[in-house]
Amino acid sequence: MSELPVALLLAGQGFQHAGMAVELYEREPAFTAAADEFLTALGPEGKAVRDDWLARVDGASADRGTRAQPLLFMIGYGIGRVLADRGVRPAVMIGHSVGELAAATLAGVFDLPAAARIIAARCAVLDDAPPGGMLAVAGAPERVLDRLRSRGVGQDVVVGAHNGPLQTVLAGPEPGLSEAERALRDEGMVARRVRALEPWHSPAMARAARGFGAAIAAETLRPPGIPIVSTRTARVVTAEEGVRPEFWAGQMAAPVLFWPALETLLDGGRYLVADGGPAGGLATLARRHPSVREGRSTVVTLLAPAGRDAGTAWTHGLVRLGARP
Repeated sequence: MSELPVALLLAGQGFQHAGMAVELYEREPAFTAAADEFLTALGPEGKAVRDDWLARVDGASADRGTRAQPLLFMIGYGIGRVLADRGVRPAVMIGHSVGELAAATLAGVFDLPAAARIIAARCAVLDDAPPGGMLAVAGAPERVLDRLRSRGVGQDVVVGAHNGPLQTVLAGPEPGLSEAERALRDEGMVARRVRALEPWHSPAMARAARGFGAAIAAETLRPPGIPIVSTRTARVVTAEEGVRPEFWAGQMAAPVLFWPALETLLDGGRYLVADGGPAGGLATLARRHPSVREGRSTVVTLLAPAGRDAGTAWTHGLVRLGARP
């Protein structure tokens, strides 16, 4: 086992890429079993998700929440299952967006059949979401919004995620998001579209979040058995919050406080931070924290970026975690 307690990071929408974690499905029996169990529980849509995933389908269809969300949940949950099978129990977890639902399932808030119904409902309520998206901007949240408001555009565009000190993700419906993108680029700021075709984590998702909450309320919820530092509140999920459907549903329309959650974690102790998301995106963010830069905590990536040697990254990551062969 690792000398440091393990903090497992699980990714959300925007970090996906074609063929992510397919190699694990082909080589890791525990991951294969977890993926098959989830996709079967997802019902008829599970077959379509599996077929597109294994065929490494990319493009706009892969960026829709109805495809990306089940796969990102499945990968986070599956990696957690592999680590448990190999004797690695995280001391704490942080999930980015839908990654928080994967963390909640691994922590026992939902069992897997309930989680599959919840993810299916999360996809179904997207019919109530307006066209929109997300925009990653190099800058602090306050500065980005100040620049935007000074131009008088994007009034329905908000901070959808705070990923780092100078890494902000805006979210909102169209045409406001495109107006905001043009205005910020005119200001000389670096901005790029996130791989999402819905205005996640903005008030534009409020109606969808209410429908999602009704679906979660139909399930049995339990307090987390593993601590989760929530990216909705930037603090550990309490037992009372863990059994409230609106706590989990409301994050659809609330900003992702990833950097504040990471500060809560790493300011309070030393950890081996394991990024269980695609492409090592969360690891890149975590390496910017002073605890990591100064050597108090360390970061390991479990999944390689697209086009890299997936086997080497996975094997190296498991060794760093002290996992059983």
